[in-house]
This record gives sequence, structure tokens and C-alpha cells, in this order.
Amino acid sequence: MTDFHLTGATILVDEALRAEPLGISDGVIVPDQPGRAVHLPGWQVLPGIIDVHGDGFERHLAPRRGAMSDLGAGLLAAEAELASNGITTAYLAQFYSWEGGMRGPDFAARMLSALDDTRPRLATDLRAQLRVETHLIDDYPRIEALIAAHAIGYVVFNDHIPHAALDKGKRPPRLTGQALKSGRSPEAHLALLTDLHARRAEVPAALSALAARLAGQGVLTGSHDDQSAEDRAAARAMGLRVAEFPETHDAARAAADMSEPIVLGAPNVVRGGSHAGKVSAAALVADGLCSALASDYHYPAPHQAALRLAERIGLPAAWALVSSGPAAMLGLSDRGRIAPGLRADLTALNPATGRPGLTVAGGRVTYADHHAAAAMLA
Repeated sequence: MTDFHLTGATILVDEALRAEPLGISDGVIVPDQPGRAVHLPGWQVLPGIIDVHGDGFERHLAPRRGAMSDLGAGLLAAEAELASNGITTAYLAQFYSWEGGMRGPDFAARMLSALDDTRPRLATDLRAQLRVETHLIDDYPRIEALIAAHAIGYVVFNDHIPHAALDKGKRPPRLTGQALKSGRSPEAHLALLTDLHARRAEVPAALSALAARLAGQGVLTGSHDDQSAEDRAAARAMGLRVAEFPETHDAARAAADMSEPIVLGAPNVVRGGSHAGKVSAAALVADGLCSALASDYHYPAPHQAALRLAERIGLPAAWALVSSGPAAMLGLSDRGRIAPGLRADLTALNPATGRPGLTVAGGRVTYADHHAAAAMLA
């Protein structure tokens, strides 16, 4: 169906749930009631979820180590999981790292090409977020070329080098496993890490220059896992505007004080805290220190987190963290809310299950449980 309207449900409009019909025509929300009526009594229709950072797609691209022969098929499978969880726009967080394997530069190039090739077959708006290791300075030209070639609009930078161990001349933890994953011997992997570690003084100037060039091309950039207010200040000085997954209250507060977007992990909310002992995302939300919740590694988490937070702050405010908040951060003015003229990106919560039962992306149905399918065929 391209033209249809929903009836019987309550619709989240202007921060309030309203019992009114909702029309969809030619991929956008319209004020009238075109086409077939889809009756969903008791359901709640909400803006589609915008996932600003998630790497759950990796499980679809490589269900087993080395099984990466058809990335397009994996992306189609990832879309199905995204849609079943109410996600209508997803930024796939692809690493560009010295870690190798699915996080290595060559795989990043393969994945980005596969996404471009597969996109015409998708209804969900799948985009790439490149997640770059800061110390790969010699790769910056290649990284910049990939960003331009694949029209990547959001790039974050992180540093996973085990500096503390290397400073002490110790063998880093998990070295052998990382080496095997990267296809290097442990000795070669250690030599690479040592070389990258030795260049850490070069990073701020090189990264500042890269971030400035990207900003000039309209690319949003951010830092990942800031541990302190000082870390956030350093990232800001290099031009990295977004604070992704700050690990402490001080780091998040430092971002908020400068009106910088803050991305938190939805799984942290669902779990009731960080699995790594970092700051509680729910506590940061309660303090107003969150612009967007991201799936991180688990695609069901955004809707689960929003519904859990709704018990504290109300559904409109909680759902904004997975819809209008991400849209504003990413400059997506055509989505994130339910209003005439905007993209018909919607998810409807089935009262029988408490989870998304119907997802519509750009006016096309991307997921329908058996209750929604029956309503559509009635």
C-alpha cells in the first residue's frame, strides 16, 4: 500500500497522544485520509526510531568468523531486524581500525560499497557512520576519500590503543586474540600498536585539521567514550562536536554546558546501568544530559529504553530521545515527528505485546506482526 490511513489508534503529535486518524500518501504524512483504512484500536502510533549509532548489523554480515561472502544479503537481514524494532533510520557504525577483521580498513571499504549497492533494495533508510581510530594518521587521506565517496555524514573518533600497558612496556591484554582477528602475528600486532602509540603527540594537530576539513563538507563529527570534562574539552578543541557515550557525569555535563549533543547507549538504560561499570545512562537522562539514545549493540534497546524511561519522564519526552532528538542532532528536518508534509516514518506499538507491531518507513510498510497484517488485509 502506498496510500492508506490509520484509525482507532492514538497518535503522538506535538508532545501529546491524540485519538485521531493519520493519513499517508506518496511517502509522507497528509492531513486527509487517503486509501484503505487500517484499524488499530488501542495502539499507539509514534515517530519512527532514528538510531544514531549501532553495530548490531555485524552479526548479520558475519554470522561466523570469516563468513562474509555476501554482504548485501546480510544488510537485508539487518534491515529486517531494524524494522521489527521500530527503527526507520539507522546509522550503521562501521569501524575503521587497526584491529583488523570486520573493523579493518579493507572491510570498511567493502561494507560501504555493499551498502551503496544494496540501498535501492531497502525501504529503511540505512546510512553509514564511520568510527575511526584516532592514531591512524597515515590513513587519514584514505578515510577522507571514503567519507566523500560514500556521502558519509557522521563520523566519530575513538582511541582503543592500550596506552597504559604500552607506557609501562607491558604486553597489552588480549593481544594474541586481537592479533589472530587482524591476521597478524602477535609480534607484528604488538609492533603496530607500539608504533601507533609512539605517534600520540601528532594526533591532536592531524585530527584537528581533518575535523576542520570534514566540517567544511558538512560532516558531523564526534568523540567516543570521553572519560572526563578534560577529555571533552580536548575533543572540542579538535572540532569534535558530539559526545558519544560519555563515561562519566562530568564528561556529559561538560558537553551539555557547551550545548553539544550527547549520545547515550539504550542498552545501558535497559540493563539498569553500564555493563562496564560506567555512568548510568538513566541517571544522565534524569539530569537532562542526553540528546539521543542509540542501539549501540542491540537493536531492540531503543524502544525498550524509551518505554522504560516513559515511566519516569512521560512517553513524549522519552520517545523524543529516539526520534526528534536524533533528528535534530543529525539535521534531519524531514523526520522525527508526526506532522503533515514530513516523511511517513512511523512505528505503532501493539497493546497485546507492548512492542512495535507495525513499522512504516518513507510510507512503505517494513514490518507488520500478525495483528497488524490482519488489520491491513481486513
